[in-house]
Amino acid sequence: MENGKFGNNLPEMKFRAGAISATVWRNTIKKKDGTDAEVRTVSFDRRYKDKETDEWKSSKSLRASDLPKAVVVLNKAYEYVVLNSQGDLAVEL
Repeated sequence: MENGKFGNNLPEMKFRAGAISATVWRNTIKKKDGTDAEVRTVSFDRRYKDKETDEWKSSKSLRASDLPKAVVVLNKAYEYVVLNSQGDLAVEL
């Protein structure tokens, strides 16, 4: 799977608790020795509906009440990455 090339990088997994989500991405990178390595990264956001435009938007900012949900989704994402990685947590770039 060659994610990250030609803009076709689809999420591997998404964890959501209400408006808070953590998304796991699998990407191929070049190591210092020129070989390819797969790494997983996690993005994080909070979705909300803009009252003025009635459009859904994303934010990286959290309210105090969002923090418990953020902890849950980030822990789930971390667990997924650790259990599904084959040494890519220690890849030397």
